[in-house]
Amino acid sequence: MNILFTCAGRRNYLINYFKEALNKSGKVFASDMQLSAPAMVDADQAFLVSSIYDQNYINEIVEIIRNNNVSAVISLNDLELPILSENKKVIEDAGAKLIVSNMEVIDVAFDKVLTANFLNKIGLNTPKTFTNLEVVLEMIDQNEIKFPLVVKPRWGSASIGIDFPKDKEELELSFKLQHKRLRETILSNVSEQDIENAILIQEKMNGNEFGMDILNDFEGNYIGSFVRQKLSMRAGETDKAISIIDMRFEIIGKQISENLKHIGNLDCDIFVVDNDLYVLELNPRFGGGYPFSHEAGVNTPAIYIDLLNGSKDIKKHINYRADRMFSKCDRLIDVTK
Repeated sequence: MNILFTCAGRRNYLINYFKEALNKSGKVFASDMQLSAPAMVDADQAFLVSSIYDQNYINEIVEIIRNNNVSAVISLNDLELPILSENKKVIEDAGAKLIVSNMEVIDVAFDKVLTANFLNKIGLNTPKTFTNLEVVLEMIDQNEIKFPLVVKPRWGSASIGIDFPKDKEELELSFKLQHKRLRETILSNVSEQDIENAILIQEKMNGNEFGMDILNDFEGNYIGSFVRQKLSMRAGETDKAISIIDMRFEIIGKQISENLKHIGNLDCDIFVVDNDLYVLELNPRFGGGYPFSHEAGVNTPAIYIDLLNGSKDIKKHINYRADRMFSKCDRLIDVTK
């Protein structure tokens, strides 16, 4: 069994977790538009590909699948998910299982307005979310929403362009600047579909922040939820965290799973404010917090491999323990070619 990670980037840990799970029964490949991407070094074989927006990109992925007997494809990039999902039939006709959710799931997760609507619809708490500055200014005057607020791209990724205005002047300046800066980021393409409503204003949650991996099988059936309290962040990813077991999160995880029907792992952010749980983000992929779940006792790569092999005996890979604290650290990799 050979696994291909696309847009591999910096996720060396996933490359190595899957290599360990395969135990030499297959290879782990990585593709990226830069051979210097750190994850490329740890892969059994690395493939240089075009930008995900290049018209030949899918053909390049299909060629890798066919030439290397790839069994499954896993994406590690938000922006790539809809591109792969739209080409699911082409990819699977080439012989590989695409472990990516359908377009409806991806749209709900990536569009933060749709995320808020989805969460409200299924009865979960989420911050008040707006795209109209005038509406928010009026609500501030009526004391219906208070500072500080959050201003960020509606279709966001990796904490790009987030501001926390503390008064009206900052809010108006931030909102205008975000619109201007958006066109200069990698989010410009996806934001063009509704550029006038491409910047969000959201309540800022002041409480304890948690990350949760909600794991489904490849038919969208719920397996389990695995939670860590975030102790520190770095560049938009969890840097230090401690595992917890709390049935309140389990209930929310199952509720999201059964209504969203995502495929595989979904990473989400939750705040606990005055003992109420608020869901903020849904990311239908492995997130930067996954290593904390893995080290605390859930071996998702091994679960994926068993599912790909047709085995349902996956409980042996779940031994999640509370109070396991971990911290990320940097390492230097020689990417000389």
